[in-house]
Amino acid sequence: MGVDLRQVVAGILTITMFVMLGQMLHRDYFDSLQEKAQGDAQDIEFEGSKVSVKDGLVGTVEGSKGLWMEDNTDLNPCWPTLLSDEAVSSKGYVTFSLTNGPEYHISQISDAVMVAKHLGATLVLPDIRGSKPGDERNFEDIYDEDKLIKSLENVVKVVKQLPEEVSLRNMAIVKVPTRVTEDYIKEHIDPIFKSKGNIRVASYFPSVNLRKSSQDGETDPVACLAMFGSLELQPEVNAVAESMVERLRTHSRKSGGRFIAVDLRIDILEKKNCHTTGVVGSKTCYNAQEIALFLRKLGFASDTTIYLTQPRWDSSLNILKDIFPKTFTKEAIMPASKRSKYLESESSEYENVIDFYISSRSDVFVPAISGLFYANTVGKRIALGKPQVLVPAEISETSGRATDFISPYISKKNHLAYSCFC
Repeated sequence: MGVDLRQVVAGILTITMFVMLGQMLHRDYFDSLQEKAQGDAQDIEFEGSKVSVKDGLVGTVEGSKGLWMEDNTDLNPCWPTLLSDEAVSSKGYVTFSLTNGPEYHISQISDAVMVAKHLGATLVLPDIRGSKPGDERNFEDIYDEDKLIKSLENVVKVVKQLPEEVSLRNMAIVKVPTRVTEDYIKEHIDPIFKSKGNIRVASYFPSVNLRKSSQDGETDPVACLAMFGSLELQPEVNAVAESMVERLRTHSRKSGGRFIAVDLRIDILEKKNCHTTGVVGSKTCYNAQEIALFLRKLGFASDTTIYLTQPRWDSSLNILKDIFPKTFTKEAIMPASKRSKYLESESSEYENVIDFYISSRSDVFVPAISGLFYANTVGKRIALGKPQVLVPAEISETSGRATDFISPYISKKNHLAYSCFC
């Protein structure tokens, strides 16, 4: 019996359609997208990048500029012109702590500033608390306190510590949902503040999704300033992180100093178990072997430099290093004179903020794990004009364009950071 060529072609096109649909659904799932995207999707294209498929591997077409995107310098902060001329403070104080790592700190500082601003209260610099009991640090151990105070001087009054006559024990603890709004503050927090005089704010996270929402309206300029214009590493920590970035660029001479940062932590992968979602080519997280194959099939050369957020080298990472020999964790690229303080201390906060810094400034960021670290790293990268965030997936032999894997936060411009930059 003869074979109808038209039926064969139709079958191939149908399979290809399902593969593409599966990839699109996967990217939305990975971002924890729970409602329909607002506005029209906008495609992000690599500068001159084209790919060809051969034996299931994707390579750059001769004459193209490769798989690396150029930085975007078109966006600027749009909150300065919307802020009030001066801060107004009452006799009351708002205190809080930074907890769980830099991806939480950004939201916690934003919530506390919003509460203090809209209550007319004075904000007290927070302490920093790690995941272990007794793991506490002063704000200035990690972040630049002078930068924060100066950046907020026209928004809210900030003091380094509570006056001696004010006791933490007598403060009312108020839980606020992250991305707290002025209306929520007026309705739920203002009555408590007027009654107690001083409050302690604790943020909770109903969702790790940082998409813009039509229900939110425009992002409050105070929140924008707090999230993207107030929190910077103190000079010594910043210098250590920057020296690590420069060392990675030194290893990347053949690719023009460009490198990839991958958020891949073995302990979290073991907890998540990286189970499949039921969507074609889709999983909730990816291990070292899967990340290696993903990057290789996109066409990244074997001499590409890769930074991993994994704290120390683990044997499960060997497969990644076999394919990309220039794969490093912190201990391999941190200056030897700094390791005792930043790698061998009981606190992991130093390591966490260094990971966030490097992931935000790498030329490509690949989140092997979905969550708040991914979401806030994308936000920081948008602020810095670094849009190349590739969400991993299992690539079939007939697909592998890097543009297919750009984070929807970027391709659809639906990250809340786009409300703060214009």
